Amino acid sequence: MRGWDDLYPLPVPPSWVQGAAVGILSLHFIQKLLFPYFWADLRYLLKVFTYGLRVEMYRLQGRVVTVLDKFVKLAEKQPHKPFLIYEGTIHTYRDVDRRSNRIAQVFLQHEALKKGDTVALLMGNEPDFIHVWFGLAKLGCVVAFLNFNVRFRSLLHCVSSCEPKILVVGADLLGTLEEILPKLQKDVSVWIMAKDSLFPSVHTLLDKIEAASEDPVPVNRFSANSLKSAVLYIFTSGTTGLPKAAVISHLQILKGAAGLWAFGATSEDIIYITLPLYHSAASLLGIGGCIELGATCVLKKKFSASQFWSDCRRYNVTVIQYIGELCRYLCNQPVKEGEKNHKVRLAVGNGVRNDVWREFLDRFGAVKICEFYGATEGNICFMNHTGKIGSVGRTNFFYKLFFPFDLIKYDFQKDEPIRNKHGWCEKVKKGEAGLLISKVNAKNPFFGYAGNKRHTEKKLLCEVFKKGDLYFNTGDIMVQDHDNFLYFWDRIGDTFRWKGENVATTEVSDVIVMLDFIQEANVYGVSVPDHEGKAGMASLILKHNASLDLEQMYKQVVTYLPSYACPLFLRVQEKMEMTGTFKQQKFRLVDEGFNPSTITDPLYFLDNSKKAYVLLTKELHEMILSGKMKL
Repeated sequence: MRGWDDLYPLPVPPSWVQGAAVGILSLHFIQKLLFPYFWADLRYLLKVFTYGLRVEMYRLQGRVVTVLDKFVKLAEKQPHKPFLIYEGTIHTYRDVDRRSNRIAQVFLQHEALKKGDTVALLMGNEPDFIHVWFGLAKLGCVVAFLNFNVRFRSLLHCVSSCEPKILVVGADLLGTLEEILPKLQKDVSVWIMAKDSLFPSVHTLLDKIEAASEDPVPVNRFSANSLKSAVLYIFTSGTTGLPKAAVISHLQILKGAAGLWAFGATSEDIIYITLPLYHSAASLLGIGGCIELGATCVLKKKFSASQFWSDCRRYNVTVIQYIGELCRYLCNQPVKEGEKNHKVRLAVGNGVRNDVWREFLDRFGAVKICEFYGATEGNICFMNHTGKIGSVGRTNFFYKLFFPFDLIKYDFQKDEPIRNKHGWCEKVKKGEAGLLISKVNAKNPFFGYAGNKRHTEKKLLCEVFKKGDLYFNTGDIMVQDHDNFLYFWDRIGDTFRWKGENVATTEVSDVIVMLDFIQEANVYGVSVPDHEGKAGMASLILKHNASLDLEQMYKQVVTYLPSYACPLFLRVQEKMEMTGTFKQQKFRLVDEGFNPSTITDPLYFLDNSKKAYVLLTKELHEMILSGKMKL
């Protein structure tokens, strides 16, 4: 009996088809083996290229399209879609557009603001922060975001450095205003988000908003002539000294606003913003990102670890923003049932430690962690589009063509880049730590800082590899591995990071030496187990025949410094060690940390529960290391 195959023999494909199939499979395996990130890199590069091409097309057509322009168009296109949700109240695109129009009309009638004038904004997270920001932007003003944690001398410095015509203060920050008002420049007009004022010559805004027209101001007031013109000042501690006003251009806002889109967010997403709006992460990436997508954002007054996931469930949040500390706070919360019962799919931010990253994924489910790197004022950005744990981003040959950067050798003792006998800087090898520098050119400009040309010049490195070249000094030490992933290693200069904020050691020491019993203060950061960043520590030299007044010390730091900048540890020494270049020696002090078992000098700890500096004993040291003492 004949079989089926004999009756209907299967056709045999030509030998070239088999060869092609084997070849394709071989290429696939070779690509997976030698170039495992090829397709992920290609998708990311295409997104970068597409966005850049879109901006370039606008330019060639003679159009300058800003994020504000996009918002106004969205208010016309989708007026009833929620743009902002705050404490359960929905603010649609039209609502925000119209209220910002009212604010623009108030200032148009009551203040002689010109296009390009600066207005400083001292407000917490609330819808009116965005309304005032957009309203002033519609008048063509440059808006300076002030950090509401900054106090007294530092805050006055911030205001004066951006030279505002007007200062707008939130209703919950009138106490801060009262502190600085006597020393505020007389030519600065002060407005508060209230209907009544107890301060003489301070204007009220809420009552005038209610009476103002919703009509839009003339388009020529906010139409931009160039993407490189300044639109915001965002303050950064940088690597030294008091906060500096980084100049933010329309181009930088457009780049920042594209971040969520580049990571895969869409118009259907709901973004949860708990970071302060004075930060570029919340304002540019968060609010700007929502506008770029045409999406909805949920704004929180202040981050709450206990309410975080319940908020995400209540508002159907799909994208969250974080800093490393935020993720650790969430992981430190007591375990509850249903912690994976949420719709969050993307978490975008920076600064999360490897162990916290892993614990976050294990505990809260399949959330894609989208880590990125970028300085507020910088001209370089990295994005970890593959989800590699611990990495801040990834690079390749093509990315470096668009955004040229290098990692160079750095002398930590002299606190400067190493130059060879010919005077040129030298690149580090893969796997070695080096200072990240990015080339400054027409496509990747550095806009510098407002009010001080010297600060701008200090951030630039000249003649790095050849005569005439110019690079932006990020102040960050990075490592690039053999797979071209980049990892943050440390900060250089007189700064450290704590509670998600940069702390300038010179600012802290200046406040401490104001005390009449302090001769000298050397401030630095020390590592604390299971905490991101470094906690502040001050080595003190007392004046001759003076004694340490811990009560006065406590009052001084909490009065004049933001909470994150107050030194957690004090060390009293008899003599201050100096380097060969007559700078304060910090390396040995950093290495020795705050262990009373190995340090013979008196040590003290800032106990927030007692609102005092207390003696740092071995028992207290153990409580800090074990996490029983909250920092």
